[in-house]
Formats: sequence, C-alpha cells, structure tokens
Amino acid sequence: MLAGAVAESFLLMKYELSNQPYSAFLNSVAAADPYSLYNSFMGSDPRGGITRSGSSGSFTYSVRSNMGDKPVNFVTWYDAARVANWLMNGATSSSSTETGAYTFVGGQTSGFAPARNGNATFYLPTDNQWYKAAYYKGGGTNAGYWDYATQSDTAPTAVTSGSTGIGSAGSTGNFANYARAADWNGLDGNLTTVGTNGGPSAYGAFDMSGNGFEWNDLDGLAGVPRTVRGGSWEAGEFYLSSLSQLAFNPDFGDSIYALTFRLARPVAPSAIPEIAPAGLGSVLALVTGALGLVERKKRRRRKVRSRTPKPSLSAA
Repeated sequence: MLAGAVAESFLLMKYELSNQPYSAFLNSVAAADPYSLYNSFMGSDPRGGITRSGSSGSFTYSVRSNMGDKPVNFVTWYDAARVANWLMNGATSSSSTETGAYTFVGGQTSGFAPARNGNATFYLPTDNQWYKAAYYKGGGTNAGYWDYATQSDTAPTAVTSGSTGIGSAGSTGNFANYARAADWNGLDGNLTTVGTNGGPSAYGAFDMSGNGFEWNDLDGLAGVPRTVRGGSWEAGEFYLSSLSQLAFNPDFGDSIYALTFRLARPVAPSAIPEIAPAGLGSVLALVTGALGLVERKKRRRRKVRSRTPKPSLSAA
C-alpha cells in the first residue's frame, strides 16, 4: 500500500486528545448519553481516566486523579467522529454530535462508517494525512520519510515515568512511551502525560509514535474498516514505525485501553485545537496551533506493510 501523499494542506492537533477535554465534551452532550460516548471501563479500569456519576438524564463526568493530561482511551471511531461534529457545531450543550463532519442516521454506533462531509471543519485525519504528519521529513516535496515519528530511523528509547505519569523524556529527543516501560499507579506500563515522551515529528506533533494507537479515517469514504497507527504504551517497537498499520471495525475500541485519537481541520479556518500538556481549561478555551502540512506531489510515497504481526491491544 502506498502512504503519505496528500493533495492539500491541513492542520492537526499537536497532542492526542486527553481526558480533560473529553470529559468536558461528555458534560456538554452526554447527560443521558444515548450514543454511549462514555464507556464504563473509563471509570473502572485503572488506566481509564474519567468517572461518571448520577443517573441517565443527569449524568456528570469527572477526571480521575492524575489522568486529565493522559490520552483518552476506551473510545471507538464513532466517539472520535462525534467529538469532531460537536466542535464543528460550536462545542456547546446544544451542539449536535450527529451532523457536521459526519452524518449519523438513527444514532448509528456500529456498521459502516459514514463518509466525511465536504464542508467538515474538524475531522479525523485520513491515513495518508496521519502518515504525512508523523513520518515525513519536511523541508520540501521530496524529502522522504523517517521510520519513526520522532524524526529518526532508529527505534526510540522507551520512557519511564514518575509517580503521577509524567514521561521521563520531556519534549525532546528520540524517546517514546512503549513496551510497558512507563510504570506508574502500580501498573506494568501506562499512558503518560501528552508531550512528555520525547521529541515531536518534523511538523511538531507529539506522541505519534507510542502512548496510544490513534484512529484515523482511512480514505475518508464510507465503509469499513478504519485504520489505526502509531503504537502504544504496551506495543513493541514495530508498531511505532511507519511500516505498521492496523485495521479494525469503527466500533472496535470500547474495551481497549490503548486506542485514542487526534483531530485535523482545513488550513482556511483560523483555529485548531491544541490541548495543553497540563490538560487545563475547557475545550472552548483551546489555543491556536500551526501545523500546516503541505505535500502535493505523488512521488516518494512509501510502500507500507500492514497488519502483521498483530499487537496485543489488550482488552480490560
């Protein structure tokens, strides 16, 4: 499969979406939660980051201790797509999760993923967009691709973690959270604070190798499956590399503690979500990022092997 060619510039979240903004999303739209945007494992699994209180119609959501700046997990492709819809529609309690970037009919939470709508202002990146943002060397239209999203052809060193889940590498160097090396909260490996696990890709995006496998939108057309890339805190080094691509049904992930996402949007709109590593503030207070990714030529694309060997992607 060929990967990495994109036809237009776009913007991408600098960090994986964390529990703090996802909790704000839930508090805005999921008082009754008819679309199962909250998964009980978020509150019961030790690697989950959000708890729920109350009864249907008055549910409220809170971030668990030390988990606000960790990537949200136990999310399906549909959950991520509904966040995109909500943001596109204004990110308020009256903003629809059912139309916008994607049109869901009858509260769809399984089956064929709908195509991305042409007017989408927030959306899941396509597989090519994600690949470009992660591995492209930048600086020209034929620069080529790194093997890892840390601007390196050498496998990154696995980070360790302090007692609150902050990665040991900070925001520089050829490091990543993988191979169950970041032990904290009494666990053999865990998600760590976004942006603290080594240096970014050439375009400035952090944790595109490791921390959490990330959903993307494949080619943006209707159908199944949807793909994930990037490896995770529990995966081996192969899954962090540009050679790894995995495909799943879009409703997969609601029992998986290693799946997360980040969103993209066109260059033309003036703002792009950039979640602060500290995870503070509401989704409505997101600041502007500047990841404009440009690559119009179709030369120098890379052939990518997919789906072998399989990672554990363990269920809770």
